[in-house]
Amino acid sequence: MLDLTVLAAAATTDAAAESSPWATAGMFGFWILIFVAMYFILIRPQRKKQKEEEEMRGSVEIGDDVTTIGGVVGRVIAVRDDDETVVIETGSDKTRMRFKKWAISSIDTPEKQIKKEEKADKKKKKKESKDEEE
Repeated sequence: MLDLTVLAAAATTDAAAESSPWATAGMFGFWILIFVAMYFILIRPQRKKQKEEEEMRGSVEIGDDVTTIGGVVGRVIAVRDDDETVVIETGSDKTRMRFKKWAISSIDTPEKQIKKEEKADKKKKKKESKDEEE
């Protein structure tokens, strides 16, 4: 019984000593492939969405209807670029509140929504034309 254990240990030691550099390179290649896939699946889409949100918040103008992350809906009456705030007016009594630009969740102005839909349609048509060419 002891002899079998010694033989098994010797066999694993010989196999480890004879591993080729290609096996090691393959292992590292596998891990690099995993990290690249994680980048394209998780990190890249998140950065793209974050960039789109920053562009949306940067394009806020006076007269836009906005919704904040807290659910407050109102119309922008002032934009202050020096401290990155907007003043919105909400309700029938014209209550004014000041919010940071990062608190804007969406711009609900119909013209801007139409423009956004048109951009999405153009991107979709470009993608379809590329698929047809291939």
